[in-house]
Amino acid sequence: MSAMPPDGSAAPEKPVVKAGGPTLETVLEVKHWTDRLFQFRITRPQSLRFRSGEFVMIGLEVNGKPLLRAYSVASPSWDEALDFYSIKVEDGPLTSRLQMIKPGDQVLLGRKPTGTLVLDALTPAKRLYMLSTGTGIAPFASLIRDPETYERFEDVILVQGSRFASELAYGEALVRQTLEDPLVGELANGKLRHITSVTQEAGLRTGRVTTLIETGQLFEDLGVPAFDPAHDRAMICGSVSMIGDTKALLEKAGLTEGAVSEPGQFVIERAFVG
Repeated sequence: MSAMPPDGSAAPEKPVVKAGGPTLETVLEVKHWTDRLFQFRITRPQSLRFRSGEFVMIGLEVNGKPLLRAYSVASPSWDEALDFYSIKVEDGPLTSRLQMIKPGDQVLLGRKPTGTLVLDALTPAKRLYMLSTGTGIAPFASLIRDPETYERFEDVILVQGSRFASELAYGEALVRQTLEDPLVGELANGKLRHITSVTQEAGLRTGRVTTLIETGQLFEDLGVPAFDPAHDRAMICGSVSMIGDTKALLEKAGLTEGAVSEPGQFVIERAFVG
């Protein structure tokens, strides 16, 4: 659909999609988890192929021009539709409008998924850490529902940090659904673990993800040794500062960064929305 004008007046006619440009997809579902976070599901064109963990461009037409931002696909590669998990930025050029979408509306979808948070970018090992903050959990929402993740790793640990406990609800629901899923539930049971922490209120576990790593609380709570290049692999997605700090801790532990072209022991993503 076209973006809703700031004055709230009726949106113009839907945009004309140019050959080779973004496709027009229909919004199927929208769920607002908090006043800052929402999830939406759209149709998936038959031609779109992606690997779990990749991102794609999502957007709206604003003032007659497409406005697109990178969004990690939060649904697994086998899903018939596409899920996305987004922050609401009050003055964000895109998210201030995108948060207003409803079922039946249309959004723009880029044709070229890409990204480094894919299984092929990691070398084999026993344990996989998915380290996330905020909407950085989105690519892992895809990966924990991919059977290949459990074929490659014996232990899959989803670490989710947020400011408040209410912001953990999406991840908690996601893990429950994964464990009950008829396709991957049997594989995930006994392998998938979910560790959460909050930073701005009291909770079962408090502190930044990096603090949990530095103090050793993460490993103590899991009952596993600290990061070991021989056994552990990691994926990181979150804010710029979180990614930088976590990357430094992994490198300090002896893990090396990888990419699809040269797999390694950890990978990072830098796709953000605004």
